[in-house]
Amino acid sequence: MQAARGTALTARRRAVRALALGIALVGLAVDQLIKIASVAYLEPGQPVPLVGELLQLNLIFNPGAAFGMGANATIVFAVFAIVAIVVSLTVALPRISQVWHAVALGLLIAGAAGNLVDRMIQPPSFLHGHVVDMFQLQYFGFIFNFADACITAAAALIIVGGFVADRRAANQ
Repeated sequence: MQAARGTALTARRRAVRALALGIALVGLAVDQLIKIASVAYLEPGQPVPLVGELLQLNLIFNPGAAFGMGANATIVFAVFAIVAIVVSLTVALPRISQVWHAVALGLLIAGAAGNLVDRMIQPPSFLHGHVVDMFQLQYFGFIFNFADACITAAAALIIVGGFVADRRAANQ
């Protein structure tokens, strides 16, 4: 009985890890396809309405982080992304056991990897490349990409999941 339970837990953990990696790979692929299409079909600085004035496509090449901060620290963001991905794969991935952990970790890896790929292949040079952004929320004034949305969704899921897990633990 105990051996069967252990085997079931091991199989579940493998499935959860596979889900995380699947989400990471699909998220990275979607991010890169959107960026390739954006560079091919959009003109920088020429907004295209997507959802009226609320959401527009507006291609920019961002050397910094969120909201253009740290434009002179591109290499720092690249190194941070590498460290985040390595730690996620070697430390976090083996420890996850819940589906929501897998979703959050997969989204985080997808987002970090998506922006890292840009920093590696976009001009001006390796690890100094500018990130391709294209989604503009007009009323808020910022432009982001699918990788940024993945990172934001992962952070939100971790926060909400933490509260739910804390609440469940308190009720037990």
